[in-house]
This record gives sequence, structure tokens and C-alpha cells, in this order.
Amino acid sequence: MKKNLGALPAVYPMPVLMVAAYGEDGKVNVMNAAWGMICAMDKIALFIDEDHKTTQNLLKRKAFTVSIADKAHITAADFFGIVSGNTMPDKFERTGYTAVKSEFVDAPVIEEFPVVSECELAEVVKTDSFYCIVGKIVNTAAEESVLSEKGKIEPSKLNALIFDQFQNGYYVTGEQVGKAWNAGKELMKK
Repeated sequence: MKKNLGALPAVYPMPVLMVAAYGEDGKVNVMNAAWGMICAMDKIALFIDEDHKTTQNLLKRKAFTVSIADKAHITAADFFGIVSGNTMPDKFERTGYTAVKSEFVDAPVIEEFPVVSECELAEVVKTDSFYCIVGKIVNTAAEESVLSEKGKIEPSKLNALIFDQFQNGYYVTGEQVGKAWNAGKELMKK
């Protein structure tokens, strides 16, 4: 029997995404965003607040990157979520991480995170219910260490962090338990 828990954001897993943009002064700013998702083959949607430093930066530069945080970099990933660039101007520098300019957009690529999508600002959607940044993915780059023999990103090698909104925890992905567009085929035979 299910127990009623009230109105909760009960979606799991949630990605742990590192959104990065340059400020007007050229400084790197990065934020941790769990409320993001792919919304088309070449688009990503980020449901983030308008007042974030990173949001303001990417709106001005019209570009940003989105990296997948992994287990090896949990400390910095969490730090990027608990500290605001509005109150700590040297937020990125404190981690000792390295950023290089994207070859494709006017935004920083954080070298330590294994997978990055380089995005142009496509649109901003603002309603009474949400504020959403939509980016057009221009390029995705991945460390060779997380690629399969076929050159595709291998989740079991990635150790991507996922956010648990129920108890504010981080977990990692990895085990494949089935094949998409295949696991349910048996029910088609009935």
C-alpha cells in the first residue's frame, strides 16, 4: 500500500549538470543544476533561476556549456551548487579546476568533467510556472576513457552523478539492466 507524501518533486534520477559561462569580465562561472534535460536531438533545457550569476552570464554571452558531473569530481560539483557566484567571485578559482575556451561557442569547457555539451542560447521560456534556458547543442565532447569500443559514451565507465531529491543524496549510474526499445518487445507477442 502506498503512503501519501504530499506534493513532492518525485522524479528520480535527476542529472547533476555543471552549467558554465563566461562573465562580462571573462571569468568562468559554473553552477550545479539538477533540473535539466534533453528536449530534442540537438537541444537541452535547463530549468534554472533567472537571478543565478551563470544565468545572467549565459544570457549576455548567448552561449554556455553543460558537463556531466561524475563521482571523481563530486566535491567540486557539490561546491558549485552550494556557493553562488553572486556572493563568491572566485568560486571557480577555489576549486583549482581548469577551463579552456570551447572551439565551438563563446563558453568555457571545464577540463575535469568527462562529458561536455557546447551550446548556443536558442531561447528563453518564461511563464508563471517556470523559467527555462534552451540551448542548441553545437558539439559534444567526451574523454576517451568513457567511450566504448564503438566510440560512444559508455554509462558504466562514466560514473555519472545523479541527484536524489528525496533525501538530498548523490548516487552514480552504471549497471545496464536492459536495452531500450527492446525490453518490452515480449509484451507485443501477446
